[in-house]
Amino acid sequence: PLFVTAGSNTEEPIPSLPGVSRWSVDLAVARAKEPVAAGIPCLALVPNTQADKRSDDGEEALNPDNLMCQAIRAIKDAVPQIGLLTDVALDPYTVHGQDGLLDETGYVVNDATVDALVGQALNQAAAGADIIAPSDMMDGRIGAIREALEAEGHANVQIMSYAAKYASAFYGPFRDAVGSGGLLKGDKKNYQMDPANGAEALREVALDLAEGADSVMVKPGLPYLDIVARVKDAFDVPVFAYQVSGEYAMIEAAAAAGAGDRDALVLETLMAFKRAGCSGVLTYHALHAARLLNG
Repeated sequence: PLFVTAGSNTEEPIPSLPGVSRWSVDLAVARAKEPVAAGIPCLALVPNTQADKRSDDGEEALNPDNLMCQAIRAIKDAVPQIGLLTDVALDPYTVHGQDGLLDETGYVVNDATVDALVGQALNQAAAGADIIAPSDMMDGRIGAIREALEAEGHANVQIMSYAAKYASAFYGPFRDAVGSGGLLKGDKKNYQMDPANGAEALREVALDLAEGADSVMVKPGLPYLDIVARVKDAFDVPVFAYQVSGEYAMIEAAAAAGAGDRDALVLETLMAFKRAGCSGVLTYHALHAARLLNG
Protein backbone atom coordinates (compact mmCIF):
# COMPACT_ATOMS: atom_id res chain seq x y z
CA PRO A 1 0.00 0.00 0.00
CA LEU A 2 1.15 3.52 -0.84
CA PHE A 3 -0.59 6.62 0.55
CA VAL A 4 -0.69 9.68 -1.70
CA THR A 5 -1.23 13.26 -0.58
CA ALA A 6 -1.44 16.68 -2.19
CA GLY A 7 1.47 19.03 -2.79
CA SER A 8 4.97 18.52 -4.12
CA ASN A 9 8.16 17.25 -2.49
CA THR A 10 5.98 16.39 0.50
CA GLU A 11 6.32 13.56 2.98
CA GLU A 12 3.84 13.33 5.86
CA PRO A 13 4.75 10.66 8.45
CA ILE A 14 1.69 8.93 9.92
CA PRO A 15 2.12 8.83 13.74
CA SER A 16 -0.12 5.79 14.27
CA LEU A 17 1.75 3.91 11.50
CA PRO A 18 5.43 4.34 12.46
CA GLY A 19 7.65 4.07 9.41
CA VAL A 20 4.78 4.77 6.96
CA SER A 21 4.18 8.14 5.30
CA ARG A 22 1.90 9.86 2.86
CA TRP A 23 3.75 11.02 -0.24
CA SER A 24 3.03 13.74 -2.78
CA VAL A 25 2.71 12.41 -6.32
CA ASP A 26 6.27 13.32 -7.32
CA LEU A 27 7.73 11.46 -4.35
CA ALA A 28 5.27 8.58 -4.79
CA VAL A 29 6.77 8.09 -8.25
CA ALA A 30 10.22 7.84 -6.70
CA ARG A 31 8.93 5.39 -4.07
CA ALA A 32 7.31 3.24 -6.77
CA LYS A 33 10.73 2.37 -8.17
CA GLU A 34 11.80 0.66 -4.94
CA PRO A 35 9.36 -2.27 -5.00
CA VAL A 36 10.24 -3.00 -8.63
CA ALA A 37 13.88 -3.45 -7.63
CA ALA A 38 12.80 -5.68 -4.72
CA GLY A 39 10.58 -7.92 -6.87
CA ILE A 40 7.21 -6.66 -5.62
CA PRO A 41 4.73 -6.85 -8.52
CA CYS A 42 2.02 -4.42 -7.45
CA LEU A 43 1.29 -1.24 -5.49
CA ALA A 44 -2.05 -0.47 -3.85
CA LEU A 45 -2.70 3.27 -4.10
CA VAL A 46 -4.77 5.09 -1.48
CA PRO A 47 -5.40 8.87 -1.58
CA ASN A 48 -5.58 11.32 1.31
CA THR A 49 -8.03 13.76 -0.26
CA GLN A 50 -7.83 17.39 0.85
CA ALA A 51 -10.60 18.55 3.17
CA ASP A 52 -11.87 21.18 0.72
CA LYS A 53 -12.40 18.50 -1.94
CA ARG A 54 -14.55 16.26 0.27
CA SER A 55 -18.33 16.42 0.10
CA ASP A 56 -21.46 14.59 1.19
CA ASP A 57 -21.63 12.73 -2.13
CA GLY A 58 -17.89 12.15 -2.63
CA GLU A 59 -18.00 13.79 -6.07
CA GLU A 60 -14.20 14.18 -6.16
CA ALA A 61 -13.97 10.41 -6.74
CA LEU A 62 -15.28 11.07 -10.26
CA ASN A 63 -12.81 13.86 -11.07
CA PRO A 64 -10.41 12.59 -13.78
CA ASP A 65 -7.70 14.81 -12.30
CA ASN A 66 -8.16 13.80 -8.66
CA LEU A 67 -5.22 12.74 -6.53
CA MET A 68 -5.64 9.05 -7.30
CA CYS A 69 -5.73 9.57 -11.06
CA GLN A 70 -2.75 11.92 -10.95
CA ALA A 71 -0.76 9.27 -9.09
CA ILE A 72 -1.83 6.46 -11.45
CA ARG A 73 -0.75 8.38 -14.56
CA ALA A 74 2.52 9.63 -13.07
CA ILE A 75 3.59 6.22 -11.75
CA LYS A 76 2.59 4.42 -14.96
CA ASP A 77 4.57 6.93 -17.02
CA ALA A 78 7.69 6.53 -14.87
CA VAL A 79 7.44 2.87 -13.83
CA PRO A 80 5.26 1.14 -16.44
CA GLN A 81 6.20 -2.35 -15.24
CA ILE A 82 4.64 -1.98 -11.77
CA GLY A 83 1.05 -3.13 -11.36
CA LEU A 84 -1.35 -0.61 -9.83
CA LEU A 85 -4.28 -1.70 -7.67
CA THR A 86 -6.71 1.09 -6.84
CA ASP A 87 -9.18 1.28 -3.99
CA VAL A 88 -12.82 1.88 -4.94
CA ALA A 89 -14.88 3.27 -2.06
CA LEU A 90 -16.12 6.73 -1.18
CA ASP A 91 -14.65 7.14 2.32
CA PRO A 92 -11.55 9.05 1.11
CA TYR A 93 -13.87 11.56 -0.57
CA THR A 94 -16.79 12.06 1.84
CA VAL A 95 -17.08 14.53 4.69
CA HIS A 96 -18.75 11.87 6.86
CA GLY A 97 -16.11 9.16 6.40
CA GLN A 98 -18.56 6.48 5.25
CA ASP A 99 -17.85 4.29 2.21
CA GLY A 100 -21.15 5.18 0.57
CA LEU A 101 -23.89 7.76 0.19
CA LEU A 102 -26.22 8.52 3.09
CA ASP A 103 -29.96 8.99 3.24
CA GLU A 104 -31.64 11.58 5.45
CA THR A 105 -31.39 9.26 8.47
CA GLY A 106 -27.65 8.73 8.05
CA TYR A 107 -28.04 5.17 6.71
CA VAL A 108 -25.71 4.12 3.87
CA VAL A 109 -27.84 3.46 0.77
CA ASN A 110 -26.68 0.59 -1.40
CA ASP A 111 -27.90 1.14 -4.96
CA ALA A 112 -27.11 4.85 -5.28
CA THR A 113 -23.66 4.12 -3.88
CA VAL A 114 -23.10 1.40 -6.49
CA ASP A 115 -23.78 3.94 -9.25
CA ALA A 116 -21.13 6.22 -7.79
CA LEU A 117 -18.66 3.35 -7.43
CA VAL A 118 -19.08 2.42 -11.09
CA GLY A 119 -18.14 5.96 -12.08
CA GLN A 120 -15.17 5.89 -9.72
CA ALA A 121 -13.95 2.57 -11.15
CA LEU A 122 -14.22 3.80 -14.74
CA ASN A 123 -12.34 6.95 -13.79
CA GLN A 124 -9.46 4.93 -12.35
CA ALA A 125 -9.40 2.45 -15.25
CA ALA A 126 -9.21 5.31 -17.76
CA ALA A 127 -6.22 6.71 -15.85
CA GLY A 128 -4.38 3.38 -16.17
CA ALA A 129 -5.26 1.20 -13.17
CA ASP A 130 -4.52 -2.49 -13.69
CA ILE A 131 -6.70 -3.85 -10.88
CA ILE A 132 -9.87 -2.28 -9.50
CA ALA A 133 -10.32 -3.22 -5.84
CA PRO A 134 -13.77 -2.34 -4.45
CA SER A 135 -13.46 -2.19 -0.65
CA ASP A 136 -16.88 -0.69 0.09
CA MET A 137 -18.91 -3.92 0.66
CA MET A 138 -22.02 -2.75 -1.19
CA ASP A 139 -24.16 -5.55 -2.67
CA GLY A 140 -24.05 -5.94 -6.45
CA ARG A 141 -21.17 -3.59 -7.12
CA ILE A 142 -18.87 -6.23 -8.67
CA GLY A 143 -21.36 -7.10 -11.41
CA ALA A 144 -22.10 -3.44 -12.13
CA ILE A 145 -18.40 -2.53 -12.30
CA ARG A 146 -17.53 -5.54 -14.48
CA GLU A 147 -20.32 -4.70 -16.93
CA ALA A 148 -19.22 -1.06 -17.11
CA LEU A 149 -15.54 -1.94 -17.60
CA GLU A 150 -16.42 -4.25 -20.49
CA ALA A 151 -18.70 -1.65 -22.08
CA GLU A 152 -16.04 1.07 -21.88
CA GLY A 153 -13.23 -0.99 -23.41
CA HIS A 154 -11.45 -1.95 -20.19
CA ALA A 155 -11.92 -5.72 -20.56
CA ASN A 156 -8.38 -6.46 -19.36
CA VAL A 157 -8.71 -4.52 -16.10
CA GLN A 158 -9.01 -7.01 -13.26
CA ILE A 159 -11.31 -6.81 -10.26
CA MET A 160 -10.00 -7.84 -6.86
CA SER A 161 -13.05 -7.76 -4.64
CA TYR A 162 -12.81 -7.07 -0.94
CA ALA A 163 -15.36 -9.85 -0.63
CA ALA A 164 -15.01 -10.66 3.08
CA LYS A 165 -14.33 -7.36 4.83
CA TYR A 166 -15.19 -7.30 8.51
CA ALA A 167 -16.31 -4.41 10.73
CA SER A 168 -13.03 -4.56 12.60
CA ALA A 169 -11.28 -2.70 15.40
CA PHE A 170 -7.99 -3.01 13.49
CA TYR A 171 -8.58 -0.20 10.95
CA GLY A 172 -7.81 2.84 13.11
CA PRO A 173 -4.38 3.83 11.76
CA PHE A 174 -5.58 3.47 8.16
CA ARG A 175 -8.41 5.91 8.81
CA ASP A 176 -5.83 8.33 10.20
CA ALA A 177 -3.76 7.86 7.04
CA VAL A 178 -6.60 8.71 4.65
CA GLY A 179 -7.96 11.50 6.84
CA SER A 180 -11.34 9.89 7.52
CA GLY A 181 -10.81 8.82 11.13
CA GLY A 182 -11.82 12.10 12.72
CA LEU A 183 -14.67 12.53 10.24
CA LEU A 184 -16.38 9.16 10.66
CA LYS A 185 -19.92 9.52 11.97
CA GLY A 186 -21.23 6.30 13.50
CA ASP A 187 -19.77 2.97 12.39
CA LYS A 188 -19.77 0.72 9.31
CA LYS A 189 -21.60 -2.26 10.76
CA ASN A 190 -24.58 -1.99 8.43
CA TYR A 191 -22.45 -2.94 5.40
CA GLN A 192 -19.21 -4.48 6.70
CA MET A 193 -19.41 -8.00 8.14
CA ASP A 194 -19.98 -9.19 11.71
CA PRO A 195 -16.66 -10.56 13.09
CA ALA A 196 -18.60 -13.42 14.71
CA ASN A 197 -19.99 -14.65 11.38
CA GLY A 198 -17.76 -16.94 9.33
CA ALA A 199 -20.39 -18.51 7.10
CA GLU A 200 -21.37 -15.17 5.57
CA ALA A 201 -17.87 -14.83 4.11
CA LEU A 202 -18.43 -17.83 1.86
CA ARG A 203 -21.73 -16.45 0.63
CA GLU A 204 -20.19 -13.04 -0.08
CA VAL A 205 -17.28 -14.60 -1.99
CA ALA A 206 -19.62 -16.79 -4.04
CA LEU A 207 -21.73 -13.77 -5.02
CA ASP A 208 -18.72 -11.67 -6.05
CA LEU A 209 -17.19 -14.47 -8.12
CA ALA A 210 -20.52 -15.02 -9.86
CA GLU A 211 -20.60 -11.31 -10.70
CA GLY A 212 -17.14 -11.39 -12.32
CA ALA A 213 -14.44 -10.86 -9.68
CA ASP A 214 -11.03 -12.20 -10.78
CA SER A 215 -9.73 -12.56 -7.22
CA VAL A 216 -11.01 -11.98 -3.69
CA MET A 217 -9.75 -10.35 -0.53
CA VAL A 218 -10.16 -11.17 3.16
CA LYS A 219 -9.71 -8.23 5.51
CA PRO A 220 -8.30 -7.99 8.18
CA GLY A 221 -5.64 -10.67 7.97
CA LEU A 222 -4.23 -12.50 10.98
CA PRO A 223 -7.44 -12.52 13.08
CA TYR A 224 -9.24 -14.03 10.04
CA LEU A 225 -6.84 -16.74 8.83
CA ASP A 226 -9.64 -19.26 9.36
CA ILE A 227 -11.70 -17.32 6.82
CA VAL A 228 -8.79 -17.28 4.36
CA ALA A 229 -8.46 -21.05 4.66
CA ARG A 230 -12.20 -21.66 4.30
CA VAL A 231 -12.41 -19.44 1.21
CA LYS A 232 -9.36 -21.10 -0.37
CA ASP A 233 -10.78 -24.56 0.30
CA ALA A 234 -14.20 -23.68 -1.11
CA PHE A 235 -13.17 -21.74 -4.22
CA ASP A 236 -10.32 -22.45 -6.62
CA VAL A 237 -9.46 -18.78 -7.17
CA PRO A 238 -6.68 -16.42 -6.07
CA VAL A 239 -7.30 -15.38 -2.46
CA PHE A 240 -5.54 -12.38 -0.97
CA ALA A 241 -5.44 -10.98 2.55
CA TYR A 242 -4.79 -7.47 3.83
CA GLN A 243 -2.48 -7.30 6.84
CA VAL A 244 -4.17 -4.13 7.97
CA SER A 245 -2.86 -1.05 9.70
CA GLY A 246 -3.65 -2.20 13.24
CA GLU A 247 -1.80 -5.47 12.65
CA TYR A 248 1.24 -3.59 11.33
CA ALA A 249 1.14 -1.16 14.26
CA MET A 250 1.09 -4.02 16.80
CA ILE A 251 4.20 -5.60 15.29
CA GLU A 252 5.99 -2.25 15.28
CA ALA A 253 4.96 -1.60 18.90
CA ALA A 254 6.15 -5.04 19.98
CA ALA A 255 9.50 -4.54 18.25
CA ALA A 256 9.92 -1.06 19.74
CA ALA A 257 9.18 -2.41 23.23
CA GLY A 258 11.70 -5.21 22.84
CA ALA A 259 8.94 -7.81 23.06
CA GLY A 260 9.95 -9.52 19.81
CA ASP A 261 12.41 -9.41 16.93
CA ARG A 262 10.92 -7.30 14.15
CA ASP A 263 12.33 -9.31 11.24
CA ALA A 264 11.20 -12.61 12.72
CA LEU A 265 7.72 -11.27 13.52
CA VAL A 266 7.28 -9.92 9.99
CA LEU A 267 8.34 -13.12 8.26
CA GLU A 268 6.42 -15.44 10.60
CA THR A 269 3.16 -13.57 10.15
CA LEU A 270 3.56 -13.48 6.37
CA MET A 271 4.29 -17.21 6.39
CA ALA A 272 1.01 -17.71 8.27
CA PHE A 273 -0.87 -16.03 5.42
CA LYS A 274 0.85 -18.25 2.88
CA ARG A 275 0.15 -21.36 4.96
CA ALA A 276 -3.54 -20.46 5.17
CA GLY A 277 -3.74 -20.34 1.38
CA CYS A 278 -3.08 -16.76 0.32
CA SER A 279 -1.90 -16.11 -3.22
CA GLY A 280 -0.64 -12.73 -2.03
CA VAL A 281 -0.69 -10.30 0.88
CA LEU A 282 -1.14 -6.54 1.04
CA THR A 283 1.12 -5.38 3.87
CA TYR A 284 2.89 -2.23 4.98
CA HIS A 285 5.90 -4.46 5.68
CA ALA A 286 6.11 -5.47 2.00
CA LEU A 287 9.34 -3.69 1.09
CA HIS A 288 11.05 -4.71 4.34
CA ALA A 289 9.94 -8.33 3.89
CA ALA A 290 11.07 -8.41 0.27
CA ARG A 291 14.51 -7.20 1.25
CA LEU A 292 14.73 -9.86 3.97
CA LEU A 293 13.69 -12.57 1.52
CA ASN A 294 16.21 -11.29 -1.01
CA GLY A 295 18.97 -11.55 1.58
